[in-house]
Amino acid sequence: MTDLVVEKDLVASVHYTGTFPEDGEEFDSSKGSVPLSFLVGHKQMIPGFEREMMGATVGEKRTFTLPPEDAYGQPSDENVVELAKEQFGEITPTEGMMLMSDVGPFKVVGVNKETVKVDFNHPMAGRTLKFEVEVMDLRKASTEELLHGHAHGPGGYQH
Repeated sequence: MTDLVVEKDLVASVHYTGTFPEDGEEFDSSKGSVPLSFLVGHKQMIPGFEREMMGATVGEKRTFTLPPEDAYGQPSDENVVELAKEQFGEITPTEGMMLMSDVGPFKVVGVNKETVKVDFNHPMAGRTLKFEVEVMDLRKASTEELLHGHAHGPGGYQH
């Protein structure tokens, strides 16, 4: 057994289930898969998740609810923009379509003759999130992981 606790510059491996507290709908889970590993304190996780896990030990289970400000924030009108249709190339945008750009995913929220209205807000912006988390493993990060700013899988990095 290790005496490590979740703290900055450690690699934490956790099993988690995320739900929306208002209806219990599950939006993500590591159940039936490998645990999620992340380098603590390097902005790999939403801020509230890391804060709530600080000090946890291997085998410890925690349940917590995060308001939007501690998760993906509130939606912002500044993240909804009009783009020229020709910027989509071969893609024919339709309302509701999710696409990827150099700056991240976005949703098509309107299509006009010459422009497309897109929303770059995170799909869970404005949502309260509930997590059930169990710490499966903790270890010191390697020098390489600290330099890269993220956890590496077995056998080193693959990027």
